[in-house]
Amino acid sequence: MNAATSLEPRAKATLVLGGESFTLAAMREKSMVILKEYITKHNVPNDVPDESIEGPSDEEGEALAKNPPKKSKKQK
Repeated sequence: MNAATSLEPRAKATLVLGGESFTLAAMREKSMVILKEYITKHNVPNDVPDESIEGPSDEEGEALAKNPPKKSKKQK
């Protein structure tokens, strides 16, 4: 039988954790808190004006009404 077609595992390992599993769980929890704080701190855009969230102001709306976008002519 070819080794590539064999579905049986080639090695077996058993891992037994005692108190280490609690240490790993606590370390994981702490690292997730640190990661969340880092993402929250560095993901906030500081230079985005508030108008982009609120939409165009009255002046911008009036300017668009007076000067609508020009339509391009299709060439054949």
